[in-house]
Amino acid sequence: MYTLKVKKLNEEAIIPNFAHKGDAGMDLYSIEKVLIPSGESRLIKTGISIQLPSMTEAQVRPRSGMALKHSITVLNTPGTIDEGYRGEIGVILINHSKEDFLVTKHMKIAQMVVKPIYDIDIVEVDNLNETDRGEDGFGSTGF
Repeated sequence: MYTLKVKKLNEEAIIPNFAHKGDAGMDLYSIEKVLIPSGESRLIKTGISIQLPSMTEAQVRPRSGMALKHSITVLNTPGTIDEGYRGEIGVILINHSKEDFLVTKHMKIAQMVVKPIYDIDIVEVDNLNETDRGEDGFGSTGF
């Protein structure tokens, strides 16, 4: 079992929580009322900071219901929170709908997933091994 330490920076903050046992993502909540005009984005404050377990990161991801029902998503999805970051967690939401969207205080605005990271050595080389795919990129497997 790992421990996620959460510090409230604002008395209005809600500690992240899992809606159901076994869920990968825990809900993040807004501490403010913010209007997101159609086609625009806004940084939404959560009022919390976190201390992640060693060798982990947190990914901030959209909520599928908000995306489907309101065309609201996380702009830089997944947003990465590094283990050493101790500032307030903010969520950049973008409104892809044709109507303005009102984020209300205590609204579930995103989900956060804690994932392991690997200690990686970066080595410059002159050549990489050959693969069947090679350098084929965008659209190489069809539409």
